[in-house]
Amino acid sequence: MSNTPAENPPAIPLLTSIAPVAAGTGAWLVDIWGVMHNGVVPFYDACKACQSFRDSGGIVVLVSNSPRPNDSVAAQLDAIGVPRTCWDAIVTSGDVARTLIAQYRGRPVLHIGPQRDLPTLAGLDLQLVDAAAAEAIVCTGLYDDETETPADYADLLAHSHTRGLTMVCANPDLRVERGGRMIYCAGAVARAYEDIGGRVDYAGKPYLPIYDLTFATLEKLKPGSSDRAALLAIGDGIGTDIAGAANAGIRAVFIASGVHVEGALDEAAIVRLFPAGAGRPVAAMAKLAP
Repeated sequence: MSNTPAENPPAIPLLTSIAPVAAGTGAWLVDIWGVMHNGVVPFYDACKACQSFRDSGGIVVLVSNSPRPNDSVAAQLDAIGVPRTCWDAIVTSGDVARTLIAQYRGRPVLHIGPQRDLPTLAGLDLQLVDAAAAEAIVCTGLYDDETETPADYADLLAHSHTRGLTMVCANPDLRVERGGRMIYCAGAVARAYEDIGGRVDYAGKPYLPIYDLTFATLEKLKPGSSDRAALLAIGDGIGTDIAGAANAGIRAVFIASGVHVEGALDEAAIVRLFPAGAGRPVAAMAKLAP
């Protein structure tokens, strides 16, 4: 069999410093959970890399699939210890989700998710009801992501599907790593709903609306800064950060986390994670570092 470019794609370099791919970039689109922190403690090298890039004149927009609005995420970063000197702005899936949820203004809606995500629904004049009375579902996560899995929602989802309810998924992530443990996110519940034929409207990465909002945010920070040729996306989610960057026409760097990598990141793991085809990053790193 002949070796074709499709069969043997270019090797993805494994870097220890972001510097080689940062040259010539004007703005970074950086994922938060898995790159900047693990839900419990900050990643200091990542913070230093972002701060150094800003000190050199670059712009850092944190682009997160958090189901909460950006101000709520900023407060969470403060609590974890990620310095505000690391970033210029935050864009979240929750920001985008609010535009999708707003179509149900004044109507009865079932909220699937923890109480801490209620800021996503604030001011939208929703009637929060149980599944029997709902006209739609808003899923921001699991009620208790420390103990539950999507299987715990099988009966609720089946009932909702029989009633033809549309779900708005405010966080397309399937799982994230929290303090060394993997926990399920709203995307896993949404996928379970799709698997039985339910309709889901997604906010966040890899879907383009969150990138459109990010580009608009960049333009407010500095006109002309949304030039895609000068942007670099940095994230740990293959189906979200890396695929989303490819959809938006942006180069991306993959950061290893427990979501996709168990143990050390090496060349064999990179080949396994990124076979020939679209959506491949320009580099991979065990962690974001200057």
